[in-house]
This record gives sequence, C-alpha cells and structure tokens, in this order.
Amino acid sequence: MLLSLFHHSFLGRWVVLLWPLLLIKCVPLDCQDEQSCPSISQEKLLDRVIQHAELIYRVSEDSCTLFEEMFVPFPLRLQSNQAGYACITKALPIPSSRSEIQQISDQYLLHSVLMLVRSWIEPLVYLQTTLERYDNAPDLLLNKTKWLSEKLLSLEQGVLVLITKMLNEGMVSTSYSDPSLVQYDMQLDMLESIMRDYTLFNCFKKDAHKMEAFLKLLKCRQTNNCA
Repeated sequence: MLLSLFHHSFLGRWVVLLWPLLLIKCVPLDCQDEQSCPSISQEKLLDRVIQHAELIYRVSEDSCTLFEEMFVPFPLRLQSNQAGYACITKALPIPSSRSEIQQISDQYLLHSVLMLVRSWIEPLVYLQTTLERYDNAPDLLLNKTKWLSEKLLSLEQGVLVLITKMLNEGMVSTSYSDPSLVQYDMQLDMLESIMRDYTLFNCFKKDAHKMEAFLKLLKCRQTNNCA
C-alpha cells in the first residue's frame, strides 16, 4: 500500500514538473489556411506538424497513465480492448499493418492523419465534459485533456495546409466524423463510465501514435532518408 502511494506521488510530481516544459516546447503552427502562413516553408511546416503530433502523443500517454492509476481498478486495466470496448476509429479505412503503411501514397498518408484527427475532435470534447463529473479528478488531468483538444484542432489546421502545399489540393472541408462514433450513454453506472473513458484514453493514445508515425514516414519520404 505504501509502495503504491509512493509510486503515485512520485509519478504525480514528475508529470507536474514536466508539464510546463511541454507547453514551452510546443511551437505554434499559426496556420489557419495557406494565406495565413506564406512565410513558412513546406519543410518547416511539416516539422512543426510532426512536433505537434509528437507532443500530443506524449501528453496522451501521460493522461492515460494518470487516469488509469487514479480511477481504474488494477484487475480491469487489461480489459479495455475486449468486446464492448472497441476503439471508435476501428471502422475507418486506415492502414494498420507495416506492409500496408509502406505501400500507401503520400496523399493517403496525409488524408489518413486528417481522418484520425477529425474523428477525435468530438470525443475529446466529451472527455472534458465527463471528467468534470468525477468527484476527485485532478486539475492536471482536466488541463491535459483540454490541451489535447486544443492542440488537435491546431494539428488539423496544419495538416490541411500541408495537403494544400504538398498535394496541390484545395482546402479539404469534408468531415470524416461519423455521428454514430460520438454517441454516448450518459446513464452508465460509475464503473462502466470509467471503463468507457479509459477505453477512449487508450484508443486516443494509439491513434495519436499512428498520426505521429504517418507524419514521420511522410517526412522521411520527402527527404529520401527512410531507414
């Protein structure tokens, strides 16, 4: 018991100390459309988008761990991906195997990132709302979830401008969000609600990692430096 309390206390202090550094390190994209960032080269814009994706993934990992340690009973921590807890983006036409990912075009890489980003905008807003209903949700977790939601919108704008610059396509306005993906039962009991939210944190962490991986693959293709 004492060891568990020490571990949680240590983790909490580590995350609190690191959190301001993540905020400082995150360079704004400052791109609402191609006209608003004409001075940013395609290469620099891609670097900034990758940096945003990296930080989003890192903070999603921290948030998932914090939520798990505070709310999820230990025996249930490995059950979030079992039947009934499928990720909301499972039905999207996103490549998953290494061979599939290596074969898809740059165009589909960018559009895959955009699909993932847009599919998570509403669920992250939902997570902000539901966490406020928890009696003892720490401000750190609430702030991280809000930060993720804001940075995801920023990442969306950066990807849209990349699509315009790299693929010579017009600004993409089509939404990939499926209304059925973001319909939540607000009448669940507390444990069911915790497991649903835990699944969302886990799935977002996995999809954030995909966004980062797809963008880095695009970068290595652009520089002809793929290992």
